[in-house]
Amino acid sequence: MSIKTKQYTIHEDWTVVILGFLIIGISLFIFLPEVPVFKWENATDLLNNVFDSENLQIIGLQSIYLISIGTIGAFLTGKSVKNFLFGFPIVYVLTVIALIIAGNTTIKGFNLEAVIFSLIIGLAIGNFFKLPEWFRSALATEVFVKIGLVILGTSVIFSDILKAGTLGLAQALVVVLSVWYFAFWLCKKLKVDDELTMMISSAVSICGVSAAIATSGAIKGDSKKLSYVISMVLVTAIPMMIFMPIIAKYFNFPEEVTGAWLGGSIDTSGAVVASGSLVGETALKISTIVKFSQNVLLGLAAFAISVYWTYTHNKSAEAVASKPTLGVIWERFPKFVIGFIAASLVFSFLLTPEVRDQVKDSLKNLQGIWFALAFTSIGLETNFKDLLSNNSKKPLYAFLIAQLFNVIITLIIAFLLFSK
Repeated sequence: MSIKTKQYTIHEDWTVVILGFLIIGISLFIFLPEVPVFKWENATDLLNNVFDSENLQIIGLQSIYLISIGTIGAFLTGKSVKNFLFGFPIVYVLTVIALIIAGNTTIKGFNLEAVIFSLIIGLAIGNFFKLPEWFRSALATEVFVKIGLVILGTSVIFSDILKAGTLGLAQALVVVLSVWYFAFWLCKKLKVDDELTMMISSAVSICGVSAAIATSGAIKGDSKKLSYVISMVLVTAIPMMIFMPIIAKYFNFPEEVTGAWLGGSIDTSGAVVASGSLVGETALKISTIVKFSQNVLLGLAAFAISVYWTYTHNKSAEAVASKPTLGVIWERFPKFVIGFIAASLVFSFLLTPEVRDQVKDSLKNLQGIWFALAFTSIGLETNFKDLLSNNSKKPLYAFLIAQLFNVIITLIIAFLLFSK
């Protein structure tokens, strides 16, 4: 039986590329999954919108769709299909609870994303109840994250990059490079470990949660460290979202400058939109363009980080004797990055804007649910004491100092580029 399993085993990274494109292909040619409603303001909304029979049916169909994809993944990677079939529904129900909590308008106002509630729910259950080994083995955290990342590639459209404008792209490039290098240098000075250094540098400089997830995937990082970095990103985004518009108004910054400042320094897209809205229409438009310009650099950054990490952290005998060859780099290179770039190329050059608009909401929903499933799984397999005690305060100091540098350098560049 073990021989049979081995025969069908495919490397995890190639598996997620197959699954990601299977989802994309199904959405384009066969079946476009409906997007469930999770938005609610009060108990009446919750009953009439979220717990409406039609919406519950959409959630149920989505669970069947996801479990089918996940089962193929378990089979291809040689994991127990039986354990996955028993374990996944539990993870899905917990994730839906997180999505319902995050769907509340008050919670949305604080820009608390579903992944943070997925993580909290997972941590609460994983730390108060002893989970059976078969269930732990069914948690396909890495597969969930990487499927979400391949689908994320469908939203990186090259024509949109050009629409962002010369100034937006110029600011994004200068900010990303300068802040990334400063954060990297600072983490090295504070002797933060290499994995956290890469995740913190990317999260602060590029686009927060997505950048941290992509970097963790690219370097095959520890999921506990990833959850630690994402917690810092989401917690710091809240005061930045509230106080930066207040500071801008107090000092009478031009709206264009304020928008560029907000878009370039706040790490999550939701917080950028919320803070831009507090200032005005022009600030909202500029902040969105600048943030999007940073987001589109994610694919290039993931590719560069993958090559760098593979080249510098190869432990094979060949690498110890000399620098790794291209063959060794290819062997260790995270193949999901290729899936991300391929999805971006397909959606940029092979599909019409009408087709992209037709499928984008459904694919964005699927990307979000895979990320949320991953963080529920991370919480379930993480000991809360480990999450806190195994991380000294140095990564937190590094993150906060790098974020302060980000805020200052972005403001200077915003004045240079956007001040009339």
